Amino acid sequence: MVVRWLATHALGLALAASLLLHGLLLSLHFSYPDPSRVIKDRAFDIILVNSRSARAPADAQVQAQANLDHGGNTEQDRRARTPLPATPRHQVGDDLEHSQKRVQALEAHQQRLVAQRESRTMVAAKAEKEAQPDPVHNVSGRDLAQSALAMARLEGEIAKELDDYNKRPRKRFIGASAVEYRDAQYLDEWRRKIEHVGTLNYPEAARGKLYGNLVMTVTLRSDGTVAGIEINRSSGHRILDDAARRIVAMAAPFAEFPPAIRHDTDILTFTRTFNFTQRDSLETKAGKR
Repeated sequence: MVVRWLATHALGLALAASLLLHGLLLSLHFSYPDPSRVIKDRAFDIILVNSRSARAPADAQVQAQANLDHGGNTEQDRRARTPLPATPRHQVGDDLEHSQKRVQALEAHQQRLVAQRESRTMVAAKAEKEAQPDPVHNVSGRDLAQSALAMARLEGEIAKELDDYNKRPRKRFIGASAVEYRDAQYLDEWRRKIEHVGTLNYPEAARGKLYGNLVMTVTLRSDGTVAGIEINRSSGHRILDDAARRIVAMAAPFAEFPPAIRHDTDILTFTRTFNFTQRDSLETKAGKR
């Protein structure tokens, strides 16, 4: 009879047992350990002390490389968190700021080079103004490259002009007020040759008819050849002016510069007065432009 009752109510008993078991499981509460607390419990706080004691403290607050009991004279926690300097913080704008400083440094170097160009001050100032770009907030890699190329090109031009200036012929002008002995001797030889050639080749069209004087500037190279002839003041007669040019060309080349002149002079320029006299002869003397 009992067996028959169990067989009849087996399904109900199974459902009741299942509900009871699930109710017990739901009543239980599970909790996971707090990760931050685990990390905190395992943290290892170590400080460095500058003294030590013979015995360990009864209630140690921190761990150190040596025992120190009753260290310090204050209740405040003045422990240094770290002896190392603070790590510099890298900001996004650091690269841009560095690039702008580099551009400014290059521009400063460019200005120093331009200042050396004494012979072309106005041209250098204009080139500097055109080469400097307007200040911008955002500088790209292409802008920096173009600016660097422009400055390199300008530096090359400046270097070439300075080199050409240094290689220029050493030119010296001889005035009428004072003449050094080394120049006076050379110019006196030049004068005698000009007067001799000029008297022998006095212009036939002017003999006994035309007289006068003119001022001429002559430029000679170190080998005695003529580099230039310029009439500063005309005699008023085309025949006499042309005759003076022809006489200088016929007398050339003149003597080479002596060592005393050659050591610091490549081109010598001087001004002389050519006087065609009534005796149909040529005389020269120092003249002013």
